[in-house]
Amino acid sequence: MDCWAQLIHFLSGVLFIVGVIHLVCLRPIQASYGRYLSRLSSMPRMVPARLAWFFQELPSLLVPLLMTMMTTSQRESNIGTLLLLGTFCLHYFQRTFVYSLLTRGRPFPLHVMIQGGMFCLLNGFTQSHYLLHCALYNSTWTSDCRFVIGSTLFLLGMAINIHSDHLLRNLRQPGEVVYKIPKGGLFEYVSGANYFGEIVEWLGYAIATWSVTGFSFAFCTLCFIGPRALHHHRYYHKTFKYYPKSRKALIPFIL
Repeated sequence: MDCWAQLIHFLSGVLFIVGVIHLVCLRPIQASYGRYLSRLSSMPRMVPARLAWFFQELPSLLVPLLMTMMTTSQRESNIGTLLLLGTFCLHYFQRTFVYSLLTRGRPFPLHVMIQGGMFCLLNGFTQSHYLLHCALYNSTWTSDCRFVIGSTLFLLGMAINIHSDHLLRNLRQPGEVVYKIPKGGLFEYVSGANYFGEIVEWLGYAIATWSVTGFSFAFCTLCFIGPRALHHHRYYHKTFKYYPKSRKALIPFIL
């Protein structure tokens, strides 16, 4: 195993550790943006939500694109690698250039944006370097059941995530920052439909790549946004008297 492969395995371990630390440290409270911003003792420097989401997500798109441009022609000819990296870039293209421009969220604390951007930089490098320089997929990988099942889950999760974000945006009129009961789509079954979709996305990506690197990111995603969905669920029940009691927090009919 060369030094670069060792580095990627080390960074994959870092992603697992970051997920666990985030889960343990933010179990009682949530990251201080959005509806949880008021819990801060003092108001930090703020960034408009659209700019914050754009600059936070951008590294996860730029890094794999730049690394792909610098790879050898031999690696570029591997269709399995390019399709897997393409799914990763597809998500972050949508988050950087579509979601960020459409969001109606509250301004972001600058430090939260920087922390998110650093994570995206680390993860973007880890995922793209693994796929371009460490992974070995044969010419039939695109017909392998792991690739087919994983890619299907990725696209399904992305569709759920985008549709759920659309429903959340339409709860507000331009300029509104109040929170309302989300309705429609998977919100009829879970409070965190958008989070459920993103977790399914990265689980699918992990299965399609069939790698420790992919699963480390999927685990990290679960640790980051799974607890946030639980906090949202408690918030809705506390804030709205007639919030549907049959609705779960994150996984339909289960949790």
